Amino acid sequence: MSLRIGADVGGTFTDVVLEADGELFSTKVLTTYDAPERGILDGVATVAAEAGADLADLDTFIHGTTLATNALIGRTGARTALVTTEGFRDTIEMRTESRFEQYDLNLVLPTPLIERKDRHVLRERIGADGTVLRTFDEGEARALVDVLADRPAEDAYESIAVGFLHAYVDGSHERRFRDLLLERMPDVAVSISSEVSPQMREFERFNTVCANAYVQPLMATYLRRLADELQASGARCPVYLIHSGGGLMGVDAAARFPVRLVESGPAGGAIFAADIAARHGLDRVVSYDMGGTTAKVCLIEDQTPRTAKTFEVARTHRFTRGSGMPISIPVIEMIEIGAGGGSIATVDGLGQIRVGPLSAGSEPGPASYGLGGTEPTVTDANLVLGRLSADTFGAPGIDLDDAAARTALTDSVGSPLGLDAETAAAGVAEVVDENMANAARVHAVENGKDVAAFTMIAFGGGAPIHAGRLCEKLDVDELLVPPGAGVGSAIGFLRAPFAYEALRSHHATVDHFDHDAVNRMLGELADEARTFVTEAVASTGADPSDVPLEVERWAYMRYAGQGWEIPVPVDDSPFDLMGGELLANRFEKAYEEFFGRAISGLAVEAIGWSVRVATPRPAVERVERVDAVRDVVGDRRRAVHDPSTGDTVEATVVERDDLSVGDRLVGPAVVVETQTTTILTARQQAVMQADGCLLVTRSESDEAATGGEVAS
Repeated sequence: MSLRIGADVGGTFTDVVLEADGELFSTKVLTTYDAPERGILDGVATVAAEAGADLADLDTFIHGTTLATNALIGRTGARTALVTTEGFRDTIEMRTESRFEQYDLNLVLPTPLIERKDRHVLRERIGADGTVLRTFDEGEARALVDVLADRPAEDAYESIAVGFLHAYVDGSHERRFRDLLLERMPDVAVSISSEVSPQMREFERFNTVCANAYVQPLMATYLRRLADELQASGARCPVYLIHSGGGLMGVDAAARFPVRLVESGPAGGAIFAADIAARHGLDRVVSYDMGGTTAKVCLIEDQTPRTAKTFEVARTHRFTRGSGMPISIPVIEMIEIGAGGGSIATVDGLGQIRVGPLSAGSEPGPASYGLGGTEPTVTDANLVLGRLSADTFGAPGIDLDDAAARTALTDSVGSPLGLDAETAAAGVAEVVDENMANAARVHAVENGKDVAAFTMIAFGGGAPIHAGRLCEKLDVDELLVPPGAGVGSAIGFLRAPFAYEALRSHHATVDHFDHDAVNRMLGELADEARTFVTEAVASTGADPSDVPLEVERWAYMRYAGQGWEIPVPVDDSPFDLMGGELLANRFEKAYEEFFGRAISGLAVEAIGWSVRVATPRPAVERVERVDAVRDVVGDRRRAVHDPSTGDTVEATVVERDDLSVGDRLVGPAVVVETQTTTILTARQQAVMQADGCLLVTRSESDEAATGGEVAS
């Protein structure tokens, strides 16, 4: 029997999925913040018992976690120092000197991760072309190491980040300083920017290596503890982590580069949606992932999520680029806002309802959970509006308390605005839906896309509740709610390949293209990425030589003088004397796709390069679209607020497990299952597909008026 487990630790719930010979068993447990592995082990025990599985037979354990993200946002990482080139001590504080809110006279920039007193400098310097402008002074370096080491125990550094000027071209000074540090301080964690993020732009690179160093001791300790606990529970299988780029990496690599885990959970969700898109033959998909703390939107084209080489964590201004902590690593590109089930609703000074970014999480949780929370949340609003029911809420050990939800909404939202609990709840839900719609519009426009032309795939515990209304706001015609949607990210972990993307900045103009230098650099990147992947494959017991690898190469290009680049695909063939012309043609085509037209007469240059090596994605079985065979009219009803009309209506309530292929349910309706609930507005209908997906579309007036058989 093949046994694999995916475990996703979120801000509110920990989702665990066990796949036994293709059959899925899943559960949700509240995340245990003080020791996340405890919640994981509880979930593992639950699904193993349900499947009748022995953990000793487990083949693979795949994990995604928000621990690194939460440490960066909450500033709960290690005591960290930054060592950089003289003159660049304040780079992470000065940032790019741009204003992300141009006309805000009271603008406050995000606080740097490492305070100035913990930032130190060396008088070394390498030029942008790799020339050593100031040699590395061993004596000065050893003196600084002594300063870093000889600190009182209560102020001792646990981790040190090293980021020297232009180290992405030549990292020898960084490597030598790391050797000196470990010689004097063998127990300290050391991160160097030439390995963590060998890319140009000092602010982003320095910030990324600081983030890696900041979370490294925490993540290394946690991962070792998790591996030990799994072994103690009987599991003897390898443990893998899903990284932000959507691939799997081993525990040792994850402990070395924990910053690559910052978006690991959401990456699993994007892979889950891409797998569904492949099964249904969809080339344009927008995934909507709403959990307990945040909501995420990702564009997926040709069954592949969009990727980027930089992103931001902990934005202080919603939707505003530049207001967060930049991280320059490969990542599945998505937009994320604080609009999850646990997001807290408040009323601001202008009398407007605000939702998020603060979340009640799992401790104390929404007011309706009865675990000590008193602030109103999105979950509380959905309960009051009838979209959730205490009778069908699937989280073990939680009985939803309607009275507590009403009290919280009335006290914090209703009373300040003169509203009753139901109206306050409707306001909270509508604000969440509009915030998410705005985020989706922004994300699509930034990528030159029209979101209305996409099919939505909704997953996560909260997304199916809100997705129908979101489709109406975005003018999206079709919505898929897959089976297992409530634990979609954890299922996505089980669909992820072993993959690693290596990046490097290397300037090359198309007019004076040095194809030998570029080929040599791309070969080094391919070797780096291939090494990570083959080591991971070997840890499974397989022979890496028997596993075919897929290689993708990208150039990041721009017109000379522009500030940012666009990704341009590059094939596997080595460049020859005509390589510059080939790149220029591909760049102009990509530029037209992004911006509508190319610009003639301007010089073109490549700034960065990447090579991604991955094991092949598992083959999927295509499913054909199923039309309605019969109409279902359930015999259960409950009062539900319909956001499309603003009225409270009697909605049909149907168990998802009672629906058969071809069954059509016309809204207003509620489809309940163990880990989520799907809401159909009065303007929508759903048809059960052959693979268990619910296909939600707009209903026609004559269909809405048609009766049908009663589901047994």
